[in-house]
Amino acid sequence: MKLLIVDDEELTRTGVISSIDWQSIGIQEVLQADDGINGIEMARVHRPDIVLCDVRMPRLDGIAMLEQLEEILPDIVPVFMSGYSDKEYLKAAIKLKAVNYIEKPLNPVEIRDAIMEARDLCLEKKRTRQNASIHSMESASRLALLLTQPFAHAKESIDQLIDELTLSISNTTPFTAIVLKTDTEEEFPLSEANAIFLSVQEFLKTFHIDCIFAEKRVQYMVYFLFGSTPGAAVRKSIEEFFCNLYSRCTRFCIAAGDTVTGISRAYQSYTSAVISLQSSFFFPTGTFLSPFYQAPVSETAAELSASPENEFLTLLTEKNKEKAKAFLDNLFLYYNQNQNILPNQAKDLYYKLFRALDNAARQLKLTLSDTQENLIDTLEKIFSYNEMHQKLVKKTEIFFQTAVSTEEENSTIFLIKDYIGQKYMNETLSVKDISDHVFLSTSYVCTFFKNETGQTLNQYLTEYRMEKAKQLLSDPRYKITDISSRVGYSDGNYFGKSFKKYTGFSPSEYREKMS
Repeated sequence: MKLLIVDDEELTRTGVISSIDWQSIGIQEVLQADDGINGIEMARVHRPDIVLCDVRMPRLDGIAMLEQLEEILPDIVPVFMSGYSDKEYLKAAIKLKAVNYIEKPLNPVEIRDAIMEARDLCLEKKRTRQNASIHSMESASRLALLLTQPFAHAKESIDQLIDELTLSISNTTPFTAIVLKTDTEEEFPLSEANAIFLSVQEFLKTFHIDCIFAEKRVQYMVYFLFGSTPGAAVRKSIEEFFCNLYSRCTRFCIAAGDTVTGISRAYQSYTSAVISLQSSFFFPTGTFLSPFYQAPVSETAAELSASPENEFLTLLTEKNKEKAKAFLDNLFLYYNQNQNILPNQAKDLYYKLFRALDNAARQLKLTLSDTQENLIDTLEKIFSYNEMHQKLVKKTEIFFQTAVSTEEENSTIFLIKDYIGQKYMNETLSVKDISDHVFLSTSYVCTFFKNETGQTLNQYLTEYRMEKAKQLLSDPRYKITDISSRVGYSDGNYFGKSFKKYTGFSPSEYREKMS
């Protein structure tokens, strides 16, 4: 807490400050001013919780100062001190709800007791205000959630909450929904969510716009703006504000719905924002899409063949790197910032293209990673089209690098490596499993693999698992404990030791090094 001491006598101020251990009674900062006018300026800047002030001072006395301060800081708690036994001043002090009135010459014990009493009252005021604020926010959040469903379904509850929150809403009040999606899988802490909402409210007041807010299914934030219809310049300011506000999130996208008239149509604004938000998948993260957003028109409209996955497979098996690159460039032109396609349509095609890479690798006896289960999981968690496309580009580059640098392996070695690529997540995968897969004895497979590759089977398996673990550790969405089981280790400690032996770093050290 902060204490402001206002007295025209410097000796009194320094004496009070030095005579009490303020930290021990919860006062972290003690400020001082030499008269009422300077006291008001100090209060404006530093916003103290308690003010200890003299009654009689030049320029502006303590009573007049506190009357003005009540308008600036309504929760401030005053304590008066004076060398005059003036009944009129005492009456004014009582009217201003002074906690205490201390007569000069001052007694440090009396001052300490009075400030402690003021501190307790101040804490009680803060708790009361905080509880009222939390209750108000909870009600506003319930109202915002109700507006994300058809009005007729919740009209009675909506009307009750509007009355409870004393919101000024009529049939002509304009509403605009703004929906934001982040890549986080954890809820914002309540204090942080409230702080964000309050900063939005404070910003919008400048434009005579009010808002209510709700968090929906962890990743989604829903704001309803109402009160006035923003012009183009104001809309631009609001877009920039939201983008800056959520810039701390790794990845996010925002969409605004149509502006509608009346709370009964707020749901329509919300649904139009949700539809627009789907298109955000094809835009760079941090883009704010609104009904007025116009994506840049490509100079050359891209078209896809009837069966892109088969075209891609042919280019891969023919090792035609230049045409494969042109195919991917055309694919990007077709999907990037395309507002007429659903994300799942694009993900479905990209799934087939990733599988085409695996099929081509099998035909050419090249060893690539990613099982079908991993691929589905990866695509499900992809946040943006650009991220998905870059993964395909990177894997295609690896495909051609492998094709150039790797001599055609013995077909048995290929089958062994391919089997390990499919089964490495299984902790019980053994040499016997591998030998059974290629219909050879265990001892012969071990000798044969070592002669052909220079590694034992167990060395190759461990190396393969560690390389997969390194890939997963580069993605912060995966927890280290989950990575351990995903690469075939049920014992996290054993995984950690094996990883450190292989890389020289613990999993957490490696992740920090990569970030």
